[in-house]
Amino acid sequence: MSLKSTEKIETNKYELEIEISAEAFEAAVQSAYLKAKKNISVAGFRKGHAPRKVVEKEYGEGVFYEDALNAILPAEVDTAVEEAGLELVDRPSVEVTEVSKEKGAAVKVTCITKPEIEIKDYKGIEVEKSVKTVSDEDVDHEIEHLREKGMRRITVEDRPAQNGDDVVIDFEGFKDNVAFEGGKAEKFTLSLGSGQFIPGFEEQIVGHNTGDEFDINVTFPEDYGAADLAGAPVVFKIKLHEITAKELPELDDDFVKDQSEFDTVDELKADIRAKLEESAKKSCEQEEENKILDELIAKVEGEIPEVMYERRTDEMIEELGQRLAPQGVSVDMYLQYTGMTMDSLKTMYREQAEKQVKLRLALEKISTLEAIEVTDDEAEEEFKKMADNYNMDVEQVKGYVSADALKKDIAVGKAAELVKKEAVIK
Repeated sequence: MSLKSTEKIETNKYELEIEISAEAFEAAVQSAYLKAKKNISVAGFRKGHAPRKVVEKEYGEGVFYEDALNAILPAEVDTAVEEAGLELVDRPSVEVTEVSKEKGAAVKVTCITKPEIEIKDYKGIEVEKSVKTVSDEDVDHEIEHLREKGMRRITVEDRPAQNGDDVVIDFEGFKDNVAFEGGKAEKFTLSLGSGQFIPGFEEQIVGHNTGDEFDINVTFPEDYGAADLAGAPVVFKIKLHEITAKELPELDDDFVKDQSEFDTVDELKADIRAKLEESAKKSCEQEEENKILDELIAKVEGEIPEVMYERRTDEMIEELGQRLAPQGVSVDMYLQYTGMTMDSLKTMYREQAEKQVKLRLALEKISTLEAIEVTDDEAEEEFKKMADNYNMDVEQVKGYVSADALKKDIAVGKAAELVKKEAVIK
């Protein structure tokens, strides 16, 4: 291979000209022939025994050219890109401009390269302090969760049904005095206020007592799934069998002892408040960190190839698929469930993808400007952590992740810590 020329044709876009010698091309053609010959039939020869010259005469001199080029070009292109000193962000476009036995092959390779960005004033970024207070209402809300766990349902006989109750009903629906399919059930349990039924249904049960038989008049929504019922007024005949209500345990020391490791209500509330305050503190720290990184992203200057955003968006969708897989759900199924299209899913991820690309470029640039170094020991320690997390041997992990790539990730992490440490939180 010979890298003939390297030309910058646009920002972050280069064109390489490569020459493959006649000798190298001939070797690739011969290899392609030997690989394919067992499947070749030519009159007068047993299948797989026709000489190459005979095959080329029968099928054309270039019969093996495509296979030969497919075999030789990947390594040749990689070598040329390395020789040109380019760092690519996408697979290069390859065009064979000339090919012959006498001259070999001439190839044009179009490359999209990693952008050279500028990042200034990354030290001393100023952001507003995040503040979250824990109120008595927040503590009471957590207490109510605990009481809900100990909740039981009791039958109500001394009052009518109200929102929050569960009722057991028989119902049958009629349109124009004719019962319609799917509109009947017996001993059905319905939580009033849940919105489980069409608008107006649950509201008209409220106020009725156990044993009541009554009619409910409702109108199906215009967009209802069954066309014959969409927008139609109907009547449901109801029989109310039972009303049950929540009964929460009394908030006292006995309840606390039963539901926690504490002895008194005051001790439990103090513990809940402490945990909420710790959670609020971590949430504020995360918010402040996000503000710092957003400010850093805004300082990125440079033309970034569109393909970098597209690739990151695609990766995020792949990551979504990996998260869904353990639940037996594919991305296509997710799209059906949510009513989204692949284009709308990509649009949803696009802004986040842009931020991530810019942030990575910024941190890589800072690690260079700050001459951040990563030792072999640091990389080895990170390999061990990864092995523990994935329950793999260290050597197995090294088979999937290169030491150079890992060191770059560690350097990026150090750059992020530097930016956060130097930031001013007002």
